[in-house]
Parts: sequence; structure tokens; C-alpha cells
Amino acid sequence: MRNKNRPAKRNAPSTSPSTSDLRALFNGRVIAPDDPRYETARKVFAGNIDRRPSAIVRVADAGDVSRLVKLASEHGFEFAIRSGGHSGAGHSTTEGGVVLDLSAMKDLQIDLEEQTTWAETGLTAGEYTTAVGAHGFVTGFGDTGSVGLGGITLGGGVGYLVRKYGLTIDNLLAAEVVTADGQLLHVDENSHADLFWAIRGGGGNFGVATRFKFKLHKLDKVYGGMLFQPATADTIASFLAEADSAPDELSTILNVMPAPPMPFLSEDVHGKMIMMAMMVYAGDVEAGEKVMSRFRAIAAPYADMLRPMAYSEMFPPEENGDYHPVAASRTMFLDRVDRSVAQFILETLAKSTASMAVTQLRVLGGAMVRVPSDATAFSHRQSKIMANLAALYEKPEEKEVHEEWVTEFFSSLQQSDKGMYVNFIGDEGEASVRAAYPGKTWDRLRQVKAKYDPTNLFRLNQNIPPK
Repeated sequence: MRNKNRPAKRNAPSTSPSTSDLRALFNGRVIAPDDPRYETARKVFAGNIDRRPSAIVRVADAGDVSRLVKLASEHGFEFAIRSGGHSGAGHSTTEGGVVLDLSAMKDLQIDLEEQTTWAETGLTAGEYTTAVGAHGFVTGFGDTGSVGLGGITLGGGVGYLVRKYGLTIDNLLAAEVVTADGQLLHVDENSHADLFWAIRGGGGNFGVATRFKFKLHKLDKVYGGMLFQPATADTIASFLAEADSAPDELSTILNVMPAPPMPFLSEDVHGKMIMMAMMVYAGDVEAGEKVMSRFRAIAAPYADMLRPMAYSEMFPPEENGDYHPVAASRTMFLDRVDRSVAQFILETLAKSTASMAVTQLRVLGGAMVRVPSDATAFSHRQSKIMANLAALYEKPEEKEVHEEWVTEFFSSLQQSDKGMYVNFIGDEGEASVRAAYPGKTWDRLRQVKAKYDPTNLFRLNQNIPPK
């Protein structure tokens, strides 16, 4: 297994253009090590990724993107694409190469009559959700407001609206993509349809997405928030059974973990195993209240924050931009979590010596299932539950212990569904990438890669080599 503190060996960025050349080409939008903004600009979300690019280019538009892609193609230097910087594998940055930073590209065009948007990929999910929410509309992304639209969309997008409106890619109508030759292509079902298929789940393998056209859904209010309850084998199994049988309007994200010292949890609860559920009922508020009552009845809540709200309230403002967690983690799909599986999860969490050990469980289904498995590059339409296993820690010397714990947990918990969600894979190697793209999906993606990126210019990602 690779050391996540050290980038994998890739082509050396020995031919990177000089800082002065880049500054001349990009008109002051270049941040190099001599810039006072550099230390902040080079940081990504994951706290275990500490790389020093030779330059960070904050592109202003698709023309800038095209120029930088052409430079990388001509000179062979390594470059990383950064939207929100949440890649757990560190793909949003590079050691010694150039970062193409999309964060300044935040234009959003809302067509209320057509109920669509054109959104630049430097927008975060929170920024987008707040802007369209002001008009009473939603598009589903994930569960974190600070992620960039680029990464989460290209990987699929599994969040608070997945059962009601499907994956993010199920609401993607078109995109503009700069390919390896520097061309800006408009892609949709009728134009470069093969590339449009591939970017819906295939990640950043095929180019730099600069704009997305999304479908909007009218949704003024939801019934949602967080619910905290005791975690036992019975309560976990009951919660997931209720989530599975609930109407499609309800999407849930259940975190099983020791209770942190949150101010709204009494001190006698701190450290006890709890269920922290994040829930959204995307429909009539009264109907949502009735559905939530079934979950409240599972066990007396430690804290109940479920209420009618605007959907954008599920993405509170990021209070601490300095939060850079370090975690040993794995992602997987499960067929079921019954009482015996739930008991195993609790026992395994209790054995962890991490500062925080968490198992996250997302019941899938609903609208996501109704899209054919081969319609997009996301192949896991029939998967029942997505699980994420994590051990958060602070001391680098503890890494090996926590990696061993999460690897054993993953192996022991695995059932018949061997798939993985590409957006949650770390730096785990080709086997995990193949698990994200099984069977014919892998072959088809390699063919598209060979057509649009035959030299594998876009390789800082969960890489699909050209066929």
C-alpha cells in the first residue's frame, strides 16, 4: 500500500515553465513559492497531503484552461486540476508540478423559465445551493458545502437528494470540457455523446470540465436536519430498515461513532456510541414529519434537530477553513446491515484507538436505481448501501496502526457487492479503481480515454489508462 504522505512516482515535472513565463501568460493569476499567498493556496482539504507545486495558476476562464493544458501537453510537466481540493488521494495538487486552480471560476447563469443552470466548476456545492435556493430550486450534490462542483459531479454525486432526484450526473444535461489537445468541447447526448457518457462518473480522466448545465427541481422547503440517538445493534438495523422502506423523498446519511463533546449533547453521552443521522425529506413538510416520526420512535433521541427548513440550510457556512482532517479510510457497498452486521460494526469501532472512528452508512435506491446501469459511467445503480469506514487521527506515527485497523475492518465487512464509489477512493492503487468501474464499463472508458487523451495527460486522478 502506498504511503499517502508521499506522492506516487509519476513523470517528473522537470520541464515545467518558469514562474516568469507563466506570469506573462496568465496576467498575474500565478501563485508561486515567492508569493505570500502560496502557503494558504497550496493547501488541500486532507491534512495528510503536504505537497509543494512549482506554481498554482488560478485560471479566469476556459481560455486560460486551454492555454495551460496545451502547455502541459507540449512540455510534459505534471499538472493537477483543483476545483474544491477535496480529493482524499491528493489528486488536487502535485509535488513540483503546476496546479490548475478553478476556484476563481464561479459564474452561475440561472434560467428560471427553462429550470436549468450553467455553472462554472470553481463554484462549491454550498455556493451553488444557496444561489439556486434563493429562487426555490435545488440540484443534488453531496453532503459537504465546500466541495467543488467539478470533482463531485464527475465522480457521480451521492448526497441528500439521491433517492428523490438521483445522482448529480442524473441531473447533468451538458458540459463544456477542455480536452488534452486544448480544444473546448460542448458535450451532451447529441454532441460527443461518448465523452458525455464517460464524464458522468468517470472522474477527471478525460479533460477539464469548465462548465456544467444542470437540471433544477422546484423545492421550496424540506423537512430535515440531524437526529442523534443511541447506537445499538437493534437501533442501527432498525434505522436502516426504515430508511430502505421510506418514500423516495427521504435520503439519509447515518454515522455510527462515539459521541464527540458537542454542546447540545449532555456530558453523560460524550464517548458513548451514537447514531448521528443527517436526513432530508424532499417533499411535503407534513408528510416529512410523519416519516420522521418513525425514526424518532426507534430510540429516545439525545438531540433532535429535524425541522422544516430551506434545503440550503443543510450546507451551513464553513466556520473553520483551517480544518484539515487526517484519516485512514475505505469506501465500499454493502448488501445489507442486519443486527449481526450492526453488532460487528459496533465491536470494531470500539477496538479503534483513533481519536474518532466512524462508520457511515447511506441507504441508496429510489431515483438512482431507475437509471440503467450502462447509461453513465457510474455502474453501481443496484447497490443497496454505501459504507465509508474511517479512523481520524492526529499523530503521523500512528498511521500504520489505523491503516491496519481500517483494512481489516474493510476485509471483514465486505459482502457480495465488491464495488466502490470513485469519489471516496484514496491512494489505494489500480484494484480499487477497477472496483469502481467493473466489467464492460472499464473497457468502454479506456476506449474513450484513448480517443480524447491518448497520452494520459490527465493522470492525476483515479486513473483509467488509454486502451
